[in-house]
Amino acid sequence: MKIGEVAERSGCHPETVRYYERIGLLPAPPRTAGGYRDYRPADADRLRFITRGRELGFSLAEIRSLLGLAEDDELSCQDVDRLAREHLLDIQTRLSDLQRMASELERVIGSCSGGERGQCAILDTLRHPPS
Repeated sequence: MKIGEVAERSGCHPETVRYYERIGLLPAPPRTAGGYRDYRPADADRLRFITRGRELGFSLAEIRSLLGLAEDDELSCQDVDRLAREHLLDIQTRLSDLQRMASELERVIGSCSGGERGQCAILDTLRHPPS
């Protein structure tokens, strides 16, 4: 199948398919006599795997590792479990950081009196964060 079809089947944009080829996440497919890429159904499956991994927040490096794990029949699920647990911990840490930032921003917005810019509590907080 041509790039447009594999892109449609996998949910990727054609330029994303080309990018994944350039960085080695997707093996370069054979070419037709006319020079067109000739993808297989397995390529669409691999692209869906990558896309789903990105939707779950995995980095491209983590997806590369997961692809390697998925292709190695001798590895146990423990390696995948470890990577998923590390990723979950990272997400939980980011959520905690985002919640802390949201609370601080709510506090600063609440202290805004709507006065003149020179006396803006929001800008003042950005210039001089609380100690």
